[in-house]
Amino acid sequence: MAQSTPPALALKEITKKFGSVVANDRVDFDVVPGEVHALLGENGAGKSTLMSVLYGLYKPDAGEILIDGKTVEIESPASAIALGIGMVHQHFMLVPVMTVAENIVLGQEPTRRWRLDLKAARARVRELSDRYGLAVDPDARIENVTVGAQQRVEILKALYRDARILVLDEPTAVLTAQEVRELITVINRLKEDGRAIVFISHKLGEVLQVADRITVLRRGKKVDTVPRAGATELSLARLVVGRDVMLSAEKPAGRPGEALLDVRDLHVRDDRDLEKVSGLSLAVRAGEIVALAGVDGNGQQELVDAITGMRAPRSGAVAIDGQDIAGKGVRAATEAGVAHIAEDRQLRGLVLPFTLAENLALREYRSPEFSGHGWLRLGHMQQRAEKLLAEFDVRGGGAEAYAAALSGGNQQKVAVAREIASNPKVLVAHQPTRGLDVGAIEFVHRRLIAERDKGRAVLLVSLEYEEVKALPDRILVIYEGEIVGEFPPEASEEQLGVAMTGGKTERTEVAL
Repeated sequence: MAQSTPPALALKEITKKFGSVVANDRVDFDVVPGEVHALLGENGAGKSTLMSVLYGLYKPDAGEILIDGKTVEIESPASAIALGIGMVHQHFMLVPVMTVAENIVLGQEPTRRWRLDLKAARARVRELSDRYGLAVDPDARIENVTVGAQQRVEILKALYRDARILVLDEPTAVLTAQEVRELITVINRLKEDGRAIVFISHKLGEVLQVADRITVLRRGKKVDTVPRAGATELSLARLVVGRDVMLSAEKPAGRPGEALLDVRDLHVRDDRDLEKVSGLSLAVRAGEIVALAGVDGNGQQELVDAITGMRAPRSGAVAIDGQDIAGKGVRAATEAGVAHIAEDRQLRGLVLPFTLAENLALREYRSPEFSGHGWLRLGHMQQRAEKLLAEFDVRGGGAEAYAAALSGGNQQKVAVAREIASNPKVLVAHQPTRGLDVGAIEFVHRRLIAERDKGRAVLLVSLEYEEVKALPDRILVIYEGEIVGEFPPEASEEQLGVAMTGGKTERTEVAL
């Protein structure tokens, strides 16, 4: 990256307020062609707000935006696209029932004799995918492709519109390790092609892999911009949080008791009536964290659904402290003592049009504390919510704020707070730190260990290798719907990797 290259994009003194909340406070940021400039910050630090200003979703209260050195007014996403700005949102903006090609050309459809020219659309999609290594099937329906493929479609949408400045908002949050490696390869190709890339992420290791420069925001203000050379995960974490952060969880030895979760010979089918869990058995004891590791799509979601009452198994048992709840529904699971930190906070974890007080009371709203004589006790709900929001450091609004108004990371904190506060017997934590900043990850890890030490049984389902290694007392590996290996936390990445891809391993019983 030549130092003399003028910025493709420069944000000068950008300020954006929402009432009394200052989301961006005189922020400067720039990126030059052929550069990856990472944007780091805690949940609610103002990263997404700043990029929403750039993309025309918000109008800044002060400051200016320069493209190729010229001041511009960006009134809408359409004007941002016309200026060569493309944005890949954390939550994809795709139409599930349409094909890949149809999604990519939507709004800029090629025509021939006043009719949609799908042949030209497919050809253009193939040309772009071949050029940048973004392998997709133009004729596949979005609802039938993987999350990684959907992200590639979003990038192709931006490239189809000739985006020279590409904003990637939390691009690896929902990807497997293999998909992350593929994405980094794509980013490097885009960089070589002279694109200017803004990379928003919470994952410090990935930022150090891909970025040329790194800018850190904290509570709406720019803290510093540093080159990748010389930066470390610890130094970046300190900038993000404003204090030293423990990047690895420290926990005392566990003292497991009797099994609180006992799954026996479970068979579960997915929405297509295909068997995804095949005779699986596992147990999690009181005072124990068990991690379920595996490549995404090997039955984890269906297993979690069966344990939490969201899906009825074809056969088998799910016992909570000796009570079989298999197939009896969510309320039966909840009443038996199951709490569930859902993988998708927006689809399953929260009701976005509800307030935070209402979301935090979803498990207990029928209790005498929160309802009586057919009426909700809103004052009690709000008082409890304010305590939980402070305890879990949820930023972006008080108890009366709507869940939809919070950043993704703060939405996740609300979901985690509700489930942990319910004092469950069994806590199913499915991707509990997805989208969280380094400080929030540290906090959630400590809380999960604290729950273990209170005698809860914690089943951790995670795709994050560091999390799988750091938290559990035992690691179970799932492959094609079956448990194929049991390992201690000290197991090597190679051992786990072999088991996760179906290789033969010697099962190790972990004594505690």
